[in-house]
Amino acid sequence: MSVGTLALLAAALGTDAFSLSLGLGLAGVRRKQAVILVVVVFLFHVLLPILGFWLGEIFGRVAGQWAAYVGAGVLFYLGVKMIIGSFKQEATVNPSALAGLFGIVLLGLSVSMDALSVGFTLGVAGGQLFLVAGVIGVVAGLMTAAAFILAKWVQGWVGQRAQLVGGIVLVGVSLRLLL
Repeated sequence: MSVGTLALLAAALGTDAFSLSLGLGLAGVRRKQAVILVVVVFLFHVLLPILGFWLGEIFGRVAGQWAAYVGAGVLFYLGVKMIIGSFKQEATVNPSALAGLFGIVLLGLSVSMDALSVGFTLGVAGGQLFLVAGVIGVVAGLMTAAAFILAKWVQGWVGQRAQLVGGIVLVGVSLRLLL
C-alpha cells in the first residue's frame, strides 16, 4: 500500500471520530472527557485493525482471491453507509453520554468499528500490519483531538461533510483494492 493510499485510508477512518468529537465539542464536554476519548479512539484504531488483520489473514488462506473481493466489498459498504449517513438528519449529541468511563469507551468503540473491517481487508490482501495500524491510530487520535479544538470555530454542518468525504474516500479505497 502506498503512503498516499494509507494516508487517505487513515483519514477516512478518522472522520467518524472527528464528526463525533466535533459534535461533542460543540455540545460542550469537559476537557478531561475529551482527552480520555482521544486516547480511547487512538487505542481502538490501533487494536481493531490488528485483530481484523489476523482474522482476514486466516480467511484469506481459506478463501483465496474471493476473500479480497469480500474485503473490498466491506470497505465499499462502509463508505456508502457513511455517504448516506451524511445526508440524514443527525440527532444532537448529549455530552452526558460521557459521564463515565463506560460511556466514553462505548462511544470510542462505536466510531472505531470500521477499523476492524479495514484490518480484515488488509489481512486478506496482505499489508504491513503494525505500520498500518499505527498510522491509522495516530491519524484517528489527531483528528479526534483536532475536532475538539476546532469545535469552538466550526459550524455543525462540517461534521456531516467530513463524514461524506470519509465515505467517498472509503469507496475509492475499496475500488483501488480491486484493481
